Amino acid sequence: AVHAIGDPDWLDEMAAEVRSTIEPGRHVHLVLEHEDNQASHLRGDFTAQWNDDAHHALHVLLTGEREGYYRDYADATRHLARCLKEGFAYQGDPSVHRDGRSRGTPSADLGPTKFVVFLQNHDQIGNRALGERIGQLASPEALRAGVAVILLSPHVPMLFMGEEWNAQQPFLFFCDFEAALAALVREGRRGEFSRFERFRDETARLLIPDPSALDTFERSRLDWDALADPAHRQWLELYRRLLKLRAEEIAPRLAGASGLAYSVSEAGELCASWQMGDGTRLHLYANLQARPIASSRRSAGRILFTTDAQFGAALTGSDLAPWSVTWALEDADG
Repeated sequence: AVHAIGDPDWLDEMAAEVRSTIEPGRHVHLVLEHEDNQASHLRGDFTAQWNDDAHHALHVLLTGEREGYYRDYADATRHLARCLKEGFAYQGDPSVHRDGRSRGTPSADLGPTKFVVFLQNHDQIGNRALGERIGQLASPEALRAGVAVILLSPHVPMLFMGEEWNAQQPFLFFCDFEAALAALVREGRRGEFSRFERFRDETARLLIPDPSALDTFERSRLDWDALADPAHRQWLELYRRLLKLRAEEIAPRLAGASGLAYSVSEAGELCASWQMGDGTRLHLYANLQARPIASSRRSAGRILFTTDAQFGAALTGSDLAPWSVTWALEDADG
C-alpha cells in the first residue's frame, strides 16, 4: 500500500537505487501495490503492479457483490475488458466510491506484463468481515471461468495460498497486539463494517471474529489433507493444466506483447485481442454471466482452451454458453 507512505518520490528513488546497485546478472522483480493507479512508476524501474481494477471487476462478475469499493465496478464487463487491453480500468475517471474524485492515470501504452492479475490475495480475503475465499462466494462454473481468464491472459497471474485446490478455510484478519491496542483493532474492525447492509445490526457485527483471538488465527490455517479429496484434486488439475498451457503457448510469446482491441456486446460478450511478441494474435471470447448469450463472433485461429464444448470455427449466429471462456491463437499470417 505504497500510496499511504508519505512522499511519493521515495518510490522511484528506491527503485532506481535497487537497479543501480544489484550485482550484474541478478534478476530482480520490483512489484508494487498502489491504490491510486499511478502508471508513471511502471514506465521507470518497476517491473509490474498489482491490478486491483481487474480483481474488482472480476469479483463483481463472479459473485454479484456491489458494496464498498465494488460500487465502482457496476459496469464490470467493460471495466474488465479495459483492464485486459489497457491495464487499469480507472485512468483518471471519476470514482463513485471516492465521491466523484478522479482516480488513476493513462496506462494504455504499457504492455500486459506490467500488470499482475489475481482472483484472490491476502487483502481481498482478509479484509472481508468473515474472510471468505472466492470459492465460497461464486459458483464452481463462475470460478472456473475466472481462473481461465487469469491464468491464460498475457498479464502476470498471481495465486493466493490454497487457491489452486479451492481451499475452503477462511483467511481472517488476525493480529497479536497488547491488550489495549487489540481492543481498539477489534472494535475498529466491527465499526468499519457497520456501513454494510449485512452488518448494520450490532448483533450481526458481534459475529465478526476477534482479530486477536488465537482461534481466528488457527481457523485461517490451510488444511493440507484436503488435497486427498477428489473435488479439490480436480481444481488442482485444472490449475496445473492451465499453467502448463501458459508455459507452452503464452509465456514464450510475451516479450513485446501489446493490447490490440477489446469490445463488449450489448448482450455482454467480452472479446479481447493481443499482438504477441512473435507476431501471433491471442484472442479471448467470454460470457461471464449465468445465462447463454447470442454471439455474432467467429473464432480466429487455433483454439488453445475452451470451457464451451460447442465453441468452434462455425460460431457465427450461435450462443455462448453461461460462464464460458475460450482462448484462441491466430498465426502471424492470419
